[in-house]
Amino acid sequence: MSLSLEGKTCLVTGGSRGIGKAIALKLADFGADVAITYARSADAAEEVKAEIEKKGCKAKAIQADAVSFERAEEVLAEIVDDWGKIDVIVNNAGITKDNLILRMSEEQWDDVITTNLKSVFNYSKAAAKPMMRNRGGSIINISSVVGISGNAGQSNYSASKAGIIGFTKSYAKELASRNIRANVVAPGYILTDMTDELNEKVLEGIKAETPLGRAGEADEVADAVVFLSSDMSSYITGEVLRVDGGMAM
Repeated sequence: MSLSLEGKTCLVTGGSRGIGKAIALKLADFGADVAITYARSADAAEEVKAEIEKKGCKAKAIQADAVSFERAEEVLAEIVDDWGKIDVIVNNAGITKDNLILRMSEEQWDDVITTNLKSVFNYSKAAAKPMMRNRGGSIINISSVVGISGNAGQSNYSASKAGIIGFTKSYAKELASRNIRANVVAPGYILTDMTDELNEKVLEGIKAETPLGRAGEADEVADAVVFLSSDMSSYITGEVLRVDGGMAM
């Protein structure tokens, strides 16, 4: 077995920027055909699509609201119709709306839970039947270390990411007999364009809490996803792989 993904078809939700973009490009580096979904960043999504095609792989950039189950079914149908199958789903789409619980609005709670958790249900459920027909597949759900340890000011985000872990373990048990694996990647503090806004004091505090003493790179999360997408991880399901520099030990 090898890490080669040649012949595999993959979907990365929220793949136009940040960690999702890094995952999509890394999957293509290993030979996979990759579709991405995006909410609003059409230009960025088309740039990712073009980069994947430059690597010699087929690519799609599909606008989709992650909270719509009907749209998830349409996205999967398009991929299967055009490419014949779906091998890997990476549920990466997510948002944050941080606030202390005393100040958090119901809307902030509902938006984060719906976008982060229901989207995982949508695409995992929509993928189940085509993966069963294909006699196998890999679902990789992007959670977070705060779904394991919690974090002040992020009760909504932490709850959504903890929910992803519980969902994944249940899904893994239900679909294992059909050779469909489901695993979680739980990143720690990862440098992206979204985290560039943090001031240096906050960044130094995060580094101090991380045994490896630094922030992670999006490519390091993508490396874990490649492994779980490949046949090298064929006997791994229901696992939570932390990519956090030891933060949640």
